[in-house]
Amino acid sequence: MSDHVYKLIEVVGSSPISSDEAIKNAIEKASESLDHIGWFEVLETRGHVEDGKIAHFQVVVKVGFRLE
Repeated sequence: MSDHVYKLIEVVGSSPISSDEAIKNAIEKASESLDHIGWFEVLETRGHVEDGKIAHFQVVVKVGFRLE
């Protein structure tokens, strides 16, 4: 096994559909500018409520990727 070095960043994804969709949005957007993403960890989940219903989800995600 090779020696690898990793970096962690935090990104925030959002979605009016679900927290899962917010996570997917965060990872997909991060992968546009980062190579070798290997994992993620959800740090926070929050949302916006309108008229007693969830209107929007926001998720803070820690993303790990391998440095070349």
